[in-house]
Amino acid sequence: MDQTVQPPAPAPGIPPDLLRLVGVIMLGAFAVQLDATMTNVAVNTLLREFDAGLSTIQWVGTGYLLAMTMMIPLTGWAADRFGTRALWTFSLAGFLVGSLLSGLAWSAGSLIAFRVVQGVGGGMLVPLAQAILAQAAGPDRLGRVMAAIGIPAMLGPVLGPVLGGLIVTDLSWRWIFFVNVPICLAGLLLARRVLPDARPAGAAPLDLLGLALLPPGCAAVVYGLAEAGRHGRFDDPAVLVALSLGVALLVAFTLHALRTRREPLLDLRLLGSRTFAACAAVVFLSGIALFGAIILLPLYQQQVRGASALHAGLLLAPQGLGMAVGLVGAGRLTDRIGPRPIVLAGLALAAAGTLAYTQVAADTSQLLLAAALVVSGVGMGATIVPVLASPYRGLPRPAIPRATSAIRIFQQLGGAFGGAVLAVVVQRQLATHVAPGQLDPGGRAAAFGATFWWVLGFTLAAVLPALLLPASRPPSAADA
Repeated sequence: MDQTVQPPAPAPGIPPDLLRLVGVIMLGAFAVQLDATMTNVAVNTLLREFDAGLSTIQWVGTGYLLAMTMMIPLTGWAADRFGTRALWTFSLAGFLVGSLLSGLAWSAGSLIAFRVVQGVGGGMLVPLAQAILAQAAGPDRLGRVMAAIGIPAMLGPVLGPVLGGLIVTDLSWRWIFFVNVPICLAGLLLARRVLPDARPAGAAPLDLLGLALLPPGCAAVVYGLAEAGRHGRFDDPAVLVALSLGVALLVAFTLHALRTRREPLLDLRLLGSRTFAACAAVVFLSGIALFGAIILLPLYQQQVRGASALHAGLLLAPQGLGMAVGLVGAGRLTDRIGPRPIVLAGLALAAAGTLAYTQVAADTSQLLLAAALVVSGVGMGATIVPVLASPYRGLPRPAIPRATSAIRIFQQLGGAFGGAVLAVVVQRQLATHVAPGQLDPGGRAAAFGATFWWVLGFTLAAVLPALLLPASRPPSAADA
């Protein structure tokens, strides 16, 4: 008998109906990711508009972030209970209403309240988008489809400040929210035709104890990390109280989820899978590196090079270009080979790009910095696709929404942790390298260079869990 091993068959093409589904899903996901960062550039404008203090206006972003974080753990159960199409429609409609009301806000308090409405609607959209596409794609197309959904998730934080700066400069801060209205309306109209109405035969009862523990725990941790980044210290009383409460709630939920006989709000037993646990760890650590760098890069350009907020945002464009290249390339490769070599190559590129920023000075060539951003962007784009696609391989379709909620929580916590830690580090480095009241661009550049070593460290730390990922993709029908 001929025992010759045949090479894997080429991954099947993406049919037109799946392409349409990807396009519709990306409408809602991109609006949510852009809105999360566009508002940051309007803080000074809102301070003048509403004659409010910074501690009040900060809640325009914090309230939105906390509302989103609270809703993520509910996504899996709600998708089982109401169906993915109904839940997508409800969430996108809630985001639309919140956007419209935010644009019509008449005071700081009303804007904060309407941003919470936005966050409640938008919190489920990104994990729900991943779940819908993972169910529709099947194992042979997961990589390319996850690359598509990775575009808003990764490019939103890069493009948001640029678009927000253009809108605030040339139009009005209200258009930061009004711009979502036509996008959401188009998404709602198309969703009725394109989205599959997948509903399981029966949904498990809602885990009420888990509901009382997990969403508030995640929100408390994210709030504590946000406050640590804002104050530049972890020993502030408000930070310690929030983090202690959040960790206590998460520990209590962990004990509950592992002991309960009912289906928990978040199935932590998924972490018993080596591949799933490795993907979660890579998502967390790469989230620290990515979102921490997104905070540091504009600050370097503004505080060292004297760039405006809009100019600093435009200087991030090479990173967005690199991410797009990495996403497309990794999407094709993920459907053909295993995730481990792709992730390791991506982390190596991300580390190489970050290494250039550890040597940054006050007069470093902008062309060199742009090239480093392209390289690190390609690396991050190549890293995220396999770790978004791999957790779903081998899972039954009904388990995908809850698995997506788990991955999204790790991604959210990683981004919050990275932003907080690196904000604290850079403030302490500035205090070390720059005398009070002095401009000293050279000292400031040295402070940012020292902080980028932390970004490099988190990037390299992701190599350890990446080594636990499968070296080859599982056999599929295309190989027969």
